[in-house]
Amino acid sequence: MSFLKYLSIGILLLFATSAFADDAQLTHADRLEKIDKLLSGAISQGLIAGGVVLVGNHAEVLFERAYGKVSASVDARPMTVDTVFDIASLTKVIATTPSVLKLAEEGKLSLVDPVSRWFPEFNGQMKDDLLLYNLLTHTSGLDDFPLSPQNPIQSAVNGAAAEKLKGPVGSRFRYADINFILLAEAVKRVTGVGLDLYASASFFAPMGMKDTTFNPPKDEASRCAATLNTDNSLLFGQVQDSEARQLGGVAGHAGLFSTAGDLARFCRMILNCGEYDGKRILSERAVNQMTAPYFSRGGKVVRGLGWDRDSPYSAPRGNGFSDVSFGHTGYSGSSVWIDPASDTFVVLLTSRLEYRHIRDFNRLRSDLSSLAAELFAPPPEMRELMRLNYE
Repeated sequence: MSFLKYLSIGILLLFATSAFADDAQLTHADRLEKIDKLLSGAISQGLIAGGVVLVGNHAEVLFERAYGKVSASVDARPMTVDTVFDIASLTKVIATTPSVLKLAEEGKLSLVDPVSRWFPEFNGQMKDDLLLYNLLTHTSGLDDFPLSPQNPIQSAVNGAAAEKLKGPVGSRFRYADINFILLAEAVKRVTGVGLDLYASASFFAPMGMKDTTFNPPKDEASRCAATLNTDNSLLFGQVQDSEARQLGGVAGHAGLFSTAGDLARFCRMILNCGEYDGKRILSERAVNQMTAPYFSRGGKVVRGLGWDRDSPYSAPRGNGFSDVSFGHTGYSGSSVWIDPASDTFVVLLTSRLEYRHIRDFNRLRSDLSSLAAELFAPPPEMRELMRLNYE
């Protein structure tokens, strides 16, 4: 969103303040009570051991609070707002997608490059129509498969090259980690360095995201929230996703660790059209391209590049955010949702305990975003005006 659009929205909000002055104003205590009740309920239900909630806009953090503990252990320490989390599939949109868009912005690759340009292993495999863009939108036709422990990244490339596509390229939306495993390897082949180094130099360091990293140092494990291993043992500072572990902890689909405060910096950069504290991180064109709608399944699924907009995975959109909002979830219990039309974002990071009751966990994500829109976004009447202005 350009400066002029933010200026227009500021004027709208000025009038909104006057127009809705007679409405009852929620106090900070009211907001705390509503969100406290939601998170306390999730803890008492056994969905999570604890978590951190952060709500903000393009300029500042509006709400930030920690709940519960970092694990279900009796002696677990309390959760704090600077607790470090395994953010799982948020890696796709916080590290991998912006790295690919940055390289496209620099002219080092194109989103419409054939995958075979960067992966000669795909030559002669009847996949000439497969483009990098299809990997970003999960319309490649590829499905996940086990990786070889001997050479996991090469087995990922070779396995994807040999795999029979499920339908014509672009015709099928199928969320699959292999798409982003390939994209991270493409970043490495283009730049000569790993995704971890490129994302850190391009995004995390310039924005002061000092706690965002792959493979946190062992002495930082005490700051991490727990995730559950396949045998229900606790992992602190070690990536939960087994394939990311096979890939050495640095992968395009999972492996990144971060804090709510660091993710807020990233969300603010997106809402500021690629700028953070006066520094240009991504071009406005790249941000717009990354978050624009891409349709599949006859328009029933709407994705961005990497980002989700309206799909079976869109629970964090809730009921209050606009149809131009976008975000992503992570298996470990993380989610981010951003609404540029109302200038609002919400971050949820949890120490997740329950993986079977997916519907209940999605309801937690949805209810939190609905509350964030209700408590922190402008009134519904003004949101519609802002959405029209944004478009």
